[in-house]
Amino acid sequence: MSNRIRDAVILAAGSGSRLRAVTNNLPKPLIEIAGRPIFFYIIGALEKAGVETVHLVTGWNSDALLTGVKPLVPSRMKLNPVHNPDWQKQNGISLLRAASHVRSPFVLTMGDHLFDPAIVDLVIRNADASATNLAVDRKLDSIFDLADAMKIKTKYDRVVTIGKNLTDYDAIDTGLFVCSPEIFAYLEQAKRDSDCSLADGVGLMAADGKVRTIDIGDAWWQDVDSSETLAQARKVIATKTPL
Repeated sequence: MSNRIRDAVILAAGSGSRLRAVTNNLPKPLIEIAGRPIFFYIIGALEKAGVETVHLVTGWNSDALLTGVKPLVPSRMKLNPVHNPDWQKQNGISLLRAASHVRSPFVLTMGDHLFDPAIVDLVIRNADASATNLAVDRKLDSIFDLADAMKIKTKYDRVVTIGKNLTDYDAIDTGLFVCSPEIFAYLEQAKRDSDCSLADGVGLMAADGKVRTIDIGDAWWQDVDSSETLAQARKVIATKTPL
């Protein structure tokens, strides 16, 4: 698979309302951790994994976001901004905005998630092109904000159910995928009142047995969507060798 995945979609349309009070309205991908914007770490991991084109879905404060991220994109990578005017809606609508830009399996990640770079390579190398592949964390005791995490119930290597409010679960959604373009049809199917979340589409796809899990093992990741998770990410990265 690794020699065939050259595209990535990064969802970065939201306003980051839980962090705006402490970041002075800075778009989340530009928040600095250990002196580098979050986007710096994301784009670096994608580059190491062989991604060549990044489709960045923007929304709130898109001009500031693009001004900040463009200097961070390596010269051998292409940045394709995709604006979502309906950014107030859920993240499934943001992903649907990228539908016309990707025709083959692609990496999908969030603009506020940090990963050990090895995770991106792991997911690409182990992806099944006919499915949606989700990197999952089974180290439940290590999840910093478990209450807010997207929970997964699995059977063997398949996702059975997904949702933040699951009480019976055995893995956590890390927000990193390799998706078949078929995900777009499931998102359209999941729409209610012209809105849907990524989890809605993944849930429908899982019901058809088309969502595989890839266990990240001992690797580290962290979403950054609150002052507490931001502080945790800064604490961890300060103790790590540069990502």
